[in-house]
Amino acid sequence: MSDATPAAAAVEQPAVHDRSIGAIIAETRNLSADQVARVLAYQQEKNVRFGEAAIALGFASADDVMFALAQQFHYPAALGKESAHADLVTLNQPYGPQAEFFRALRSQVIMRVFPEGQSTRQALAVVSANRGDGKSFVAANLAVCLAQLGGRTLLVDADMRSPRLHELFTVSNDVGLSGILAGRATGRLVQTVTAVPGLFVLPVGAVPPNPLELIERPAFGLLMRELIGKFDYVIVDTPAADQGADALVVANRCGAALPLARRDASTLDGVRHLVRSMQDAGVNVTGAVFNDHS
Repeated sequence: MSDATPAAAAVEQPAVHDRSIGAIIAETRNLSADQVARVLAYQQEKNVRFGEAAIALGFASADDVMFALAQQFHYPAALGKESAHADLVTLNQPYGPQAEFFRALRSQVIMRVFPEGQSTRQALAVVSANRGDGKSFVAANLAVCLAQLGGRTLLVDADMRSPRLHELFTVSNDVGLSGILAGRATGRLVQTVTAVPGLFVLPVGAVPPNPLELIERPAFGLLMRELIGKFDYVIVDTPAADQGADALVVANRCGAALPLARRDASTLDGVRHLVRSMQDAGVNVTGAVFNDHS
């Protein structure tokens, strides 16, 4: 055990947000000592910031500078590193219009589903009428945005028909929700997402032959109550409503649902029927999202 004081340890190994923009850029771009010296000389000569000087000399890009700023402000982003899955727009293009949309959606979700002081806590199921509407895309990016606030966020893959979340976040799918509900769960179940501090994923695991029966077991409701109590935010991906009653059952156990409609695919009658069925089941329907992501 080290006898170093916390202050001494901080000096010896500074946290990312305590490091300068220049130090982060130099590490990200693997700049040599000579290149760093040239950037510093240009910076002094032109009276500009390190990032501007590095860009002017061709040693860094604007994305590298934004990545360094993101590190200082505790804002997870894939800029400057190997890109995340293309669907994770909140990581790959954190300052683009799609990411801004998800931040706005996050604000609405927090006010409607996760308000401060709420006596009865809920999870949020992302639902839609048809396959391909973008439930996994929306659930994943919304979860990233929630985790970026600093709260512990759990993303549950309850689509035991066509699971995708393990692919989006590159986590193991050997065990997961299906194993828990079948009483066969062993090993590591809830997995951390290294690129996004505070984000956790519970994948499906083995795709079962009886997904609806597993979801309808009391074990799923008990599990959701336990998870809601352990995490600040719980987002749940679901199968399409036209594949069975899974989505309705999941939403009922979560307490709240976010319906999706897709451009040039969803019908008004289909969305109305989905929302009505959720409301009839006592689900808090939080509005609707129109998804035009291809």
